[in-house]
This record gives sequence, structure tokens and C-alpha cells, in this order.
Amino acid sequence: MMDDLNSRGAVELAAMIATREVRAVRAADVIDAYLARIEAVNPAVNAITTTLADSARSAAAEVDRALSAGEKLGPLAGVPFTVKENIDVACSSTTWGVAAMAGQIASTDAPLVARLREAGAIPFARTNMPDFAFRWDTESSVAGRTYNPWDPTLTPGGSSGGDAVALATGMTPLGIGNDLGGSLRVPSQMCGTAAIRPSRGRVADAQVTAPPQSLAIQNTNTHGPMARRVADLRAALRIMSAPDARDPRWVPAPLTGPTLASPIRIAVVRNPLGAGIDSHVAAGVSRAADWLSNAGYEVVDAEPPMIDETRQAWVDAIWSDMQVLWPQIKVVSGTGMVSFVEAVIASGLFKPMDQAEGLETWIAIHKLGGAWSEFLAAHPIILSPISCERPWTINDDIKRVTEISHSMRMVGPVNILGLPSAAVPVGADEGLPQGVQLIGRKFREDLLLDAAQAIEDRAPVLTPIDPKGRE
Repeated sequence: MMDDLNSRGAVELAAMIATREVRAVRAADVIDAYLARIEAVNPAVNAITTTLADSARSAAAEVDRALSAGEKLGPLAGVPFTVKENIDVACSSTTWGVAAMAGQIASTDAPLVARLREAGAIPFARTNMPDFAFRWDTESSVAGRTYNPWDPTLTPGGSSGGDAVALATGMTPLGIGNDLGGSLRVPSQMCGTAAIRPSRGRVADAQVTAPPQSLAIQNTNTHGPMARRVADLRAALRIMSAPDARDPRWVPAPLTGPTLASPIRIAVVRNPLGAGIDSHVAAGVSRAADWLSNAGYEVVDAEPPMIDETRQAWVDAIWSDMQVLWPQIKVVSGTGMVSFVEAVIASGLFKPMDQAEGLETWIAIHKLGGAWSEFLAAHPIILSPISCERPWTINDDIKRVTEISHSMRMVGPVNILGLPSAAVPVGADEGLPQGVQLIGRKFREDLLLDAAQAIEDRAPVLTPIDPKGRE
């Protein structure tokens, strides 16, 4: 049976530990509840790769001691959180999902882990991911496959699928992952959880164990929080957004921007490019649009410019680097990763590029960014699908790579333009969760979180759930 603590949000747990007004609860109780949930549930879904039980219990005991002594606590004191296996946690393996890297032990925390620790939060488990975080599914050559708790025959999404599944099943109240091309948002849609991909430069990034950071990765990948509740995303993002001298790309942008004239206009993209969308996904977008209208937003049907060109620019930028790196990566990758990349190459989505063509891609990205900025000046928020498909059958991202890639046409533009985007669940139909994304101006995550909160306030509570068993 699930402990009541496993259904609480991170902010709520922090308040319970700090004040003990809602329920007499110690940080140690919280850690034990989540470790017990992992023991009970993880065998069915394989989302948690390892627990940091001893260090987590020691940290929780220190929180309880400090509270008893009347010492000041951080805003998330005693709250456990999970960490994707390509983010450094001191004294823990950063495997990147790859067997050859399983022995990499980080000597220091990544910046966002360090900031959460300073706020009193406790890293207590690592989560599964695909090799090198390079699939919209979660299958690792180290830990194997992660299963969707709603239906184990369907994908949980990727690449931050381990954290999304852990959240959906009550094994963590807060997770941290990253997003190179939908890796925070896609698993959130597939599992019924929430996430925010911050603007490029918002969250400092530094790793002692990371592979070389190519130009495309530097310009498209960002770390961000995952949760069941929007309030937890807001609290975690505030903590994670502190500077770190190790990252020269960090931007000192305020967390809250100027107040906009009311009502704020939201552009709804119901069927991007008119190119087809699953009715299950479309129903979720329409539901979110109605709720935002009810919340006082001005909701209009409109599309940002050159969606397909911007998506293709993301593909080209990634491959301009990957075609150089792939021969080195391939020899240490598992069969799932190799099959996926070879399927993408065979499909024609990845095309050989010379240096001049790579340069032309970045010139095009600058122009496309200007066009999207003009659109966002008139429509501060865009509401759209994440994937235009519902959760697909496991390995369909290999078997139907062209269709799955096409379904992500509202995903890649966010990354290549460095924009923020929030994923939020909007309900469930036919036994599967539905989710949408909110896209905004650079460094206006506050607007996206406000809109996401308006949706959450009107949406049914989907998670945590007990996973459906595998036959």
C-alpha cells in the first residue's frame, strides 16, 4: 500500500517537515517512505537504477537534528529527489546509460544538484535513461528497459523516462533531468507528469564526467526539474537558477519579468502544419485551451512561423556534430541506441553535411529565431501538443522513425531556439494520460508556470498510480 507521503508534492513535504503542523513527520520518515515505495514498485517499472540510501538517511537525520536544535532550514529541507544518470552526483556513478561508463564516479555535484543540496533537498536515487540520452524512449545498455506504468507495452518516453516513471508511481516527489530534444517534455506527456525546460542559460551546467560538449549540445540541451505539481517546478527552478562559476554561459536573468497587459494572449496550435494529430492528443490540447480561456487568457488559434524549417534546423544542427562523433559513440552504445540512430540515418532525416552546410544551418537558426521572437511578442505563450502521437508501442521509435520524428514537430524548435517550455498533464482518456506544452519568450518561465498552474487547478489529479503489471 502506498504511504500518504508518497502522494505529497515537494513543497508540501518541505512544509510538513519544517512546521509539523499537518502531520508529525520527520525527514527520516519521508526518506524511508520513498525508499520503501521503490522497493515495492520499481521491480515492475525499472525506473530507479540505484538508491543512495545510506547517504540519504544520514542527510535526513541531519535535517531532523537541525530542526530540533532550532536551526534555520533551507526551503526544501528533507525533500528527496531523484537524478538522471547523466547528471553528476558526488560519489555516485554518472553512467550516461552506457555500460562502458558505468564506473565513472563523480567527484563533485553538478551545479543544480549542489544548489538543491544547499536548499536542504536530498538526492536519494538515480534514474534510468537511454544510451547517451539519445532516444525518445528509455532503454539503457546498463540497466535495461523502463516501462510505462499506465501500460507496459507502451513507451514511457525519453530520455528522462526514469524520472517521469518514478514520479508517476510515487517513488519520488521531485526529479531532475535534461532536454536536448524533448527529453523532459516527452516522458511527461507519456506518464502524466509535469516538467519545465528552462531557457538556454537559465540553469548552470557543468559536469566532471560528461563526454565532449559539441556546439549543438551547448546550444540545445538544458537541465530542468520534473514533478507532479507545478508549485514544485517553480520552487525547484528558483533554486536551480543560481550562478555557478563553472558555467560561463549562465545568464543572470530575473526569475520574474515585467507584468504584461491583461488578458495575455495564448496562441493555440491544434494541428501543427495541418499535418495530422492523434485525436487523443488533440482532445487534450482543446481541453487545456478551454481551461485557459476560463482562467482569463485570450486564447486564439495561431501558429508560429516556419515550424517545419525550424524543426529541420534542429535536426541538421544535431547531425552536423553527431556525424563526427557517431563513429566513436557507436562502439560503446547498446543495440537499442545503434538501431535507433541507424534507422534515423536510413530514413533520410539525418543527411551528410559538410562544414559550409553546417554554417548555413546556424545562419538559418538566427533568422528563424527572429521570426519566432516576433510571433511571441504578439503571443507571449504558445499552447501546443508535445508529441502529436499518444504513447506508442515500445520500439516504434525505431520501426516508425519517420512518423515518430514528424510527430515531434513542435518539440525541436524549442531546443534550437533556446526557448522555455513547460509540460503539464491535462487528464486521461482511454486509460492513457494526456499532456500539453506551453512555449514562451526567453526567460519568461514565470508566464509559463502561471499558465500551467491555471491548467493544473482545473485538471484531474492523475498521479501517483500503481503500475500495471507486465504479462
